Amino acid sequence: MQGIYKVNTLCGSTRFKDAFMEAQKCLTLNGNIVIGVGLFGHSGDNEVWENLDEGTLTRTKEMLDDMHKRKIDMSDDIYVKIGRASCRERV
Repeated sequence: MQGIYKVNTLCGSTRFKDAFMEAQKCLTLNGNIVIGVGLFGHSGDNEVWENLDEGTLTRTKEMLDDMHKRKIDMSDDIYVKIGRASCRERV
């Protein structure tokens, strides 16, 4: 089966990891290509930040912010998770 699939990027607070995983599954099963969260810095990926000096920490956060913006640029839609509620916005 071939089709034209919309590309969606997940956005919102990474504190809600389970909600992101559920949204990713739902969007995928509804025929979307999903660009997900690569790092859950506020809910479980704490080891990433351990032992980083201040300069490396700053550069890493800046890189992740820039990558997130590029993900949005690549998308047809964004899917925003706000707490337990959700809101779908057209890019």
